[in-house]
Amino acid sequence: MQNDVLRIAGREFRSRLIVGTGKYKSFQEMQRAHEASGAEIVTVAVRRVNLTDKTKESMLDYIDTKKFFILPNTAGCYTADEAIRTARLAREVGLSNWIKLEVIGDEKTLFPDNFALVEATKVLVKEGFVVMPYTNDDLIAARRLIDAGAAAVMPLGAPIGSGLGIQNPANMRILREMITTVPLIVDAGVGTASDATIAMELGADAVLMNTGIAGAQNPVLMAEAMKHAVIAGRQAYLAGRMQKKLYASASSPLGGVGR
Repeated sequence: MQNDVLRIAGREFRSRLIVGTGKYKSFQEMQRAHEASGAEIVTVAVRRVNLTDKTKESMLDYIDTKKFFILPNTAGCYTADEAIRTARLAREVGLSNWIKLEVIGDEKTLFPDNFALVEATKVLVKEGFVVMPYTNDDLIAARRLIDAGAAAVMPLGAPIGSGLGIQNPANMRILREMITTVPLIVDAGVGTASDATIAMELGADAVLMNTGIAGAQNPVLMAEAMKHAVIAGRQAYLAGRMQKKLYASASSPLGGVGR
């Protein structure tokens, strides 16, 4: 496990938990939750951050960039052009040339617009961005994004903020089997620690979450729980679970050792 690192675009991370910044009661609570999570990547919505007026408080003041790698995201964008402009703004103000790319296709479900995602990915990759698109749990969409140059694909486990957990394990298994060239990161839908563990046991390379931590009654404690859940799920995946059987099998067989 010492050598088991998450690699994205040539950069290595020890933690496989990525956390967000929204919905906390205060920036101080967010800061404590980030510390408890053990995460190394924190995603920040470009449109919701004060980037210009340095006299006003900003969430960026509560993120230690010596400990956390900031991953800007294009949350709130509904067209490829909007997302491209937002990514460019993030880079211009010095946040990063990495971008978690979101292009929302439906206001109620917040499901992604995969056609616009591919379009925006192609443009941003040509401009030197490391693009990590939030997409459906769809193999064909994932392949299109990888062909467009995505550095990772980030399929949803369930609708954003729903806390429903992994709704389509079969699709996740297919994605894990078929996607081998870039990391597979489950993004959205995780509500509690067991959801994170299941995502990792299905073979996800990492899990990104926000509401599952920020929406908990005790976000700091939940952040710590998510840290352990992701580690446990990864270890279980690497260990390889026992074969399922229909009938009982004695755990202490009469034959074998000692006979």
